[in-house]
Amino acid sequence: MQAMVSGGALLSEVTEVKPAAGALAQADSEQRLRRWTRPLRVHLSVIIVLLLVAISVPLMWLTFQEGRHSALDSAEHQMRLLSRNTVDLYESLFRDGHSVVTMGAVLPSLTAGPPAYLDAKREFLVRALQGSPNLDGVYVGYPDGAFFQVMRAARSARWREAVSAPPEAVFGMRVVMRPPDGPAASTWYFLDDQGRQIGMGPTRETDFDPRRRPWYRAAIRASEPVSTGPYVSASTQALTLTLAGTMTGDKGAVIGADVFLDTISHMLLDQAVSPHSVGYIFDGDRRLIVHSDPQVMAGIVDGLSVAGSPHNALAANDDPALVAEVANSLVARATMAPSDPVFLAAERLLDNGPAAPDAPPIEFRVGDKRWLARVSSFGVSKLLEGYRIVLVAPLEDFTAESTSLLKETLSLAAALVLAGIAVALFISRRISRALVALANDASQIGNLDLEGWTVRRSLISEINMLGRALASARGAIRTFAVYVPRELVRQIVASGQAAAGAAVKREVTVLFTDIRDFTTISERHSPEQVVDMLSVYFEAMNVIVERHNGVIVQYLGDSIYAMWNAPAENPDHVADGCRCTLALKLAIDKLNAENARNGRPELITRFGLHTGVAVVGSVGAEDRRQYTAMGDTVNVASRLEGMNKEFGTAILVSAAVKQKAGDLDGISFRSLGAATAKGRHEQIEVFQLVEAAPQS
Repeated sequence: MQAMVSGGALLSEVTEVKPAAGALAQADSEQRLRRWTRPLRVHLSVIIVLLLVAISVPLMWLTFQEGRHSALDSAEHQMRLLSRNTVDLYESLFRDGHSVVTMGAVLPSLTAGPPAYLDAKREFLVRALQGSPNLDGVYVGYPDGAFFQVMRAARSARWREAVSAPPEAVFGMRVVMRPPDGPAASTWYFLDDQGRQIGMGPTRETDFDPRRRPWYRAAIRASEPVSTGPYVSASTQALTLTLAGTMTGDKGAVIGADVFLDTISHMLLDQAVSPHSVGYIFDGDRRLIVHSDPQVMAGIVDGLSVAGSPHNALAANDDPALVAEVANSLVARATMAPSDPVFLAAERLLDNGPAAPDAPPIEFRVGDKRWLARVSSFGVSKLLEGYRIVLVAPLEDFTAESTSLLKETLSLAAALVLAGIAVALFISRRISRALVALANDASQIGNLDLEGWTVRRSLISEINMLGRALASARGAIRTFAVYVPRELVRQIVASGQAAAGAAVKREVTVLFTDIRDFTTISERHSPEQVVDMLSVYFEAMNVIVERHNGVIVQYLGDSIYAMWNAPAENPDHVADGCRCTLALKLAIDKLNAENARNGRPELITRFGLHTGVAVVGSVGAEDRRQYTAMGDTVNVASRLEGMNKEFGTAILVSAAVKQKAGDLDGISFRSLGAATAKGRHEQIEVFQLVEAAPQS
């Protein structure tokens, strides 16, 4: 018997343990379940998003790779094409100079030195420059030291200043004559765009001798046209490349054509292959003579102005300014070649020689950026041999389109993901639309949005019960909402001042209004008519006040008491108050005009506006409160409204309003002086608020 009892007790213990273990397992399972429990719309959204990502990511990657390969192919094609176009442009430039030199070499009018055939010389050289817009000057040097030149005036500000050329001068013509028994004399003539003379400078003695210039000596030594430079032009002090050749029949006369390196730099900049590409031109000695960046080009010009010239040309140059700057320019030569790693990489590419026309661009890396480069040679006849054009551009300039395509694809994918979320939310909303609708109704009641009510119907009885309860609550709140400023309640809740009794000091702008002779109007009309008129009147005023970020605190018979900067903060409360008051005045004027047409009385309204510190908060008994502002600021606003009777005005504001409003468009303040308000010892400085007159 005892054994049976003991066995029964043991069985009982085991039986009790089993339910305990099952309860623990069930509790653990429920806890894990709660951890992953989310609204239905979340689960649907996650599933759809994962599906969209799984499909869109591979497609985006394939699109990006395809776009990148296409961009690289396009980059290589553009580099080849634009490099060829650039070479053609420069060859055309120097071909123009070569043509001018070879054509001028056979003209008898150019062979004879000045003063012979001056008009013929001028006409030919002007026409040569007109037909070759990239040439900067054409000239002829003679064996007796005479010199005749026509140059573009617009491209050398230093020359204009030095010779006092008039602003309208398009060309400058220089004539140097060297008589056998006296010093050489130089005269500048200023020409318009047609080559007509419009002025001239004084004739001065000059030490200039074309026979000592680099281009003259190089042409005399050669049997065909030659190129010289870069060197400093004696006439313009600009860094110049020259194409020169001897005149036919007179080996002592040399004709030359100048191209400024600045002009070539501008052309190189205009022929940029991409937004961040760089162009370089190296001469036969691998000196950088042209850079597409204007700032770098300025440094190159400073360095090459002296130090870049050959020593024999430097010794033969009689320009005093050039000789005086030799020491400084030799130092500047050290800065001629930029230390930019892109330039250093481009300079090393010269070892490879010029690329074949169909060869792909050379790719190199500077830091973490990849660049494309192309080296080309150019020349005319046997001129400018060894000159190289190097064009480099960052690879990302050409892959920008594929990057943009990737961004567009990502945007499209994001749009698809968002669309998937929208679909998921729509499906979940359809499934649980009754609950969502009731939640929206409750939210609308909380926001005092009591319009557009619809009784919700569902197959679930509890939801119908909740819907009827919400309908009852909405009806009760709607009944009493007409007695409470709805917007005021919204702002109090939004500003976090819903706690009863919360009162703080705050700067506010207060407006009081009153209808003139309203007692008389009330006596002459029935109560129903008065109520109708006031309803229209107050509705218009309430809309305008709320539109200007204010709130009507209280209706006082035929008056209103409005306030700004409470309960919600508004840094522009003074300006909003001024604009609102003028808008109220305009609206009431329109209402009075309509009343007059319909035989109703006019509601002439007076306004008082003041700003200052007041105590703002909920005032009243424990179970019946009113949100308001109290203090001297409110009293002053009320007194200002009454003072309109004394001044015969409609809107009066205080000096505080004028001071804090500042300058407002379309609003002005007319001073009415100081006045004593009823019940106050201190006088108030009063201003009339009016619309500013439009400026003519």
